Amino acid sequence: MSHHDERTFVMAKPDAVQRGLIGEIVSRLEGKGLTMVGGKFMQIDEELAHEHYAEHEGKPFFEGLVEFITSGPVFAMVWEGADATRQVRRLMGETDAQEAAPGTIRGDLGNDLGHNLIHGSDHEDEGANEREIELFFDDSELVDWEHDTAAWVYEDADDH
Repeated sequence: MSHHDERTFVMAKPDAVQRGLIGEIVSRLEGKGLTMVGGKFMQIDEELAHEHYAEHEGKPFFEGLVEFITSGPVFAMVWEGADATRQVRRLMGETDAQEAAPGTIRGDLGNDLGHNLIHGSDHEDEGANEREIELFFDDSELVDWEHDTAAWVYEDADDH
C-alpha cells in the first residue's frame, strides 16, 4: 500500500445479499479504481453486531440495527485506494435511499432508510476504518497487491 492510499471497510448488508447485489456493489467500487484487499461472506452474530454498532447503543433504533444486520449473511470487504473512504461514501449516496442522488448505489438500487444496502466507514470518524477492519478481518485475511491498471486510473501512478 502506498502512502497515498488508504483502506476502508465496506459491507454489503443482508438486503443487498438477498437481492443479489453483491456483484453490482463490487463492480461499482472496482469501476471507480478501488482495489479489494479483503472479502468475506459471513453471518454476523449478535456479539459482533453489538461491537460494530457500539456508538449507537442506547439509542431507540439500536435493537433494530442489530436485528437487521444479523438477519442474513453479509459480504464484508476492505477496499484500498486514494482517499478510499471518502470515495466509497460518495459512491454509496445518502443514508436514506429516498434522498440519495441518482448514480449512487443507494440512489439507483435502494428504496428506504432501513434497507439501504451498504455500510461504509465514516470518513469523519477518526479511526473508524481501523476499528471496523479489525472487527471483521485478521491481518492474514488482507492481501497487499496492486492492479496493473494503476497507470490508467491515477494520473501519477508512480506515486500510488
